Amino acid sequence: MTQVRPMPSSLEVGLRGCCPRCGEGKLFGGFIDLAPKCERCGLDYGFADSGDGPAVFIMMIAGLFIVARVLWVEFTWSPPYWVHAVLWIPLTLALTIGLIRPLKGWLVAQQYRHKAEQGKLEI
Repeated sequence: MTQVRPMPSSLEVGLRGCCPRCGEGKLFGGFIDLAPKCERCGLDYGFADSGDGPAVFIMMIAGLFIVARVLWVEFTWSPPYWVHAVLWIPLTLALTIGLIRPLKGWLVAQQYRHKAEQGKLEI
């Protein structure tokens, strides 16, 4: 008898980069490029279009996090500008690059779960 696995949560899909239907196949073919389809269940990822969504979320999350700390460090210690560069450039890169894949996976999972598709004008 075939065991039916429940649909993975959107958070699980985002963190693991797995298929939003079966939870076993790979969602990504490259770092942030989606695979054409799931190699386990055959789900076609053609429906998925996260667009600029992950980038917008990352700009808001990382921006708030980094800017708050930059201002706190500046007003607390007033270090030279090179200290800011050494501290914040690597942290900004790590946050933005580290969040792009999980957020894109989460948005694709949300699209699948809620059957989101492009709006159509019917006349």
